Amino acid sequence: MSMQSTDNETVQFVVPDMDCPSCAGKVERGLGNLDAILDVETRPTSGTVVVTYDATSITAETITEALGSLGYPVTTTQQERFSVPSMDCSACAGKVDAALNELSGVVSIDTRPTSGTVVVTYDPAQSSVGELAATIEQTGYAVVESKRDTQPQLWKTPRAVKTAIGAVLLLTGVVFEWFIPAFNTTFTTIWLWTVSIDWLLYVLAVVVAGTAILRNGLISVRTRQLDIDLLMSAGITGALVVGLPFEAATLAVLYSIAELLERYSIDRARNSLTELLELSPDTATVRRNGEEVVVPVEEISVGETVVVRPGENVPLDGVVIDGHSALDESPVTGESVPVDKTVGDEVYAGTRNTEGFLAIEATAPAGESTLAQVIELVADAEAEQTEREQFVDRFAAIYTPIIVVGALLTMTIPPLVFGAPFTEWFVRGLTLIVIACPCAFVISTPVSVVSGLTSAARNGVLIKGGAHLESMATVDTVALDKTGTLTTGELQVTDVIALNGNDETDVLACAGSIERRSEHPIAAAIVEYADTAAAPIRSIAQFEALPGKGVRAELDGVTHYAGKPGLFAELGFSLEHTHLKTDGGVTISKTAEDDIQSCAHGSYLDLRNETIPRLQQEGKTVILVGTEDEIEGVIAVADTVRPEAAWMVDRLNELGISRVVMLTGDNERTAHAIGNQVGVDEIRAGLLPAEKVAAIRELDAETAGGVAMVGDGINDAPALATATVGIAMGAAGTDAAIETADIALMADDLTKLPYLYSLSAKSESVIKQNIGSSLAVKAVLAIGAPFGYVSVLVAIVVGDMGMSLGVTSNAMRLAGIEPETPPEAIESV
Repeated sequence: MSMQSTDNETVQFVVPDMDCPSCAGKVERGLGNLDAILDVETRPTSGTVVVTYDATSITAETITEALGSLGYPVTTTQQERFSVPSMDCSACAGKVDAALNELSGVVSIDTRPTSGTVVVTYDPAQSSVGELAATIEQTGYAVVESKRDTQPQLWKTPRAVKTAIGAVLLLTGVVFEWFIPAFNTTFTTIWLWTVSIDWLLYVLAVVVAGTAILRNGLISVRTRQLDIDLLMSAGITGALVVGLPFEAATLAVLYSIAELLERYSIDRARNSLTELLELSPDTATVRRNGEEVVVPVEEISVGETVVVRPGENVPLDGVVIDGHSALDESPVTGESVPVDKTVGDEVYAGTRNTEGFLAIEATAPAGESTLAQVIELVADAEAEQTEREQFVDRFAAIYTPIIVVGALLTMTIPPLVFGAPFTEWFVRGLTLIVIACPCAFVISTPVSVVSGLTSAARNGVLIKGGAHLESMATVDTVALDKTGTLTTGELQVTDVIALNGNDETDVLACAGSIERRSEHPIAAAIVEYADTAAAPIRSIAQFEALPGKGVRAELDGVTHYAGKPGLFAELGFSLEHTHLKTDGGVTISKTAEDDIQSCAHGSYLDLRNETIPRLQQEGKTVILVGTEDEIEGVIAVADTVRPEAAWMVDRLNELGISRVVMLTGDNERTAHAIGNQVGVDEIRAGLLPAEKVAAIRELDAETAGGVAMVGDGINDAPALATATVGIAMGAAGTDAAIETADIALMADDLTKLPYLYSLSAKSESVIKQNIGSSLAVKAVLAIGAPFGYVSVLVAIVVGDMGMSLGVTSNAMRLAGIEPETPPEAIESV
């Protein structure tokens, strides 16, 4: 709670049920009806409402009741996210989870070892943030304030230093035990002393390198966790008890090295998300009271002016109010080419200013920026386990106890029943205990998922969970909306045909002047084109909109019309014999040449039977311009196809998608014109939103792998929700699009769709390779250990650290997958 003035207070309410723009609007309107409410800021992405109110007239309890009456109860619990970078395996996560569960007031715990994060939902009346952090640290895993905090390099940490000292002690012990006696065989006294020295060195190696392992083992006992720390602690202690200090030291040093290597491997997978965090600066320059001051970004309010100079990163989402520059938006949208920004353009936090000066009005606080949402959603994505992750966890829960039982039987049965050497079979059992560690197997899937998710985020594709990454790899049908997806969603003039002695400029001057008073999208496209062509603006009078037909106005005292062919048919034009003057230097557009050649006499157009049907067949809207006596020209307007659309369809087919279907509410003629141009396999037109849902269900029933639906994330929300995978286009800066879909393409760029499918397929392949190789290696080692074919050294080096490095390195290959560069023909359009 923070004071705004003497009597005004601002309170943030946690409202988890408010999770969409519609809900947010309802809350804003409901609270806005209370007289004492001064300001309401809704944040559906985080499920919070920030209310500023007059504390002399209303209380926080009253606002809580009001929210409840609107259907959005305020929760008494809070959620805290802890950064615990040293928690990097499932065993570590198990300890933290078990310890936190013992605290009163803890509602839920979400441990995420692949990102080193613990998310705790708790009742602040029973537990505090400090108690939660202290409990986590009591398990041996340090809590840092932020992932941006400077951490000591892994190989310079106390754990790494102690491991190095332990390794030196172990190797020195080996020298004393094996090499010095070889050169002093006749000196029995020296031999006896060297035995004592190597024993001492081995024990010291255990003490130095194994302290952390033994401490974690005790925590495992206390929290009743059958994990690798408990197994290794038992192995080290047992080896010392039975007089095998070399084996104990080997376990302590090599396992400690293995844990450091595993941490190194996990850090590599985390780096990509950390890079996203570092894109948004901690401070920014703000204009306040006529001066420029540097303040933390968290203290910047919506509406304040932020100054961004060349080379700096944009700190918040906003709108340019002064200046011009080119911004590198690749961190948010994946677009590699800098985008020009000028007054009125939207900018995103984390983008880099490459050249000019910009003054930006902040439109969202730091925690609600597009980049912040991307980071939070990517971090949260691992909370939803894929089917393979669930399988791995179930398998590991069965595998570990079985191998441990096998190890105990190996240690006891041969010596007790068959009189076999105890030491030999104890070492073989000890080897099985090492093999029982499922670390490499358990991290094989999540590290691959995290690598894939963060790789996608860096390239402008937001995947809201590993399950969606997994599902995308199996789909074999892609359904695409037309408007705003296959097309730009923006109308443009495509053809201008001048008639009856007029030229293009005459036609555009007339149409542009009349349509300037209209608010119709077609009118806006004609006006924009006329301005680009520098057509003169003529004065008009008595403007009148003719709903469903066009517009009418007087130009220089003569009544002119611009509208559909039907309007001119009502005016008495047959449209069959319209004079087209082709001499006298009159400019004729290229699109008219075919019409000229098709005319019997070369000087007349058959608009009704030839020109208009031809333009409409191409998916264009035809507008005629003229007076009551003559038609001066024809203008065709169309929603232009994205230049990369045809390439995208071809590439999806090449990658294995069996069917690409267009679903649109547009008419059959326009739909087929666009669909044939981009090369889709099937066209379904005239669909209402409910009919699109039915089409998705029908397609899903006809396919074995599922259907991916691509739309704008708002109008197509029902179809996106119904599809196996819903993909929203152009989600940057659009909360609704990010909230609606399973996957969001941050930019309006269809080239990211083949990249998404390719990344998903390769992620699926990497996960299968990691699981298969982990299982195969464990199986071979587990079979060989009881027969003495596998030593403790091999079990740790190959089965533990080797496989951990192997599966992580394999997963990191996903970070190198980049979107394909489209053909030059597309780039130049």
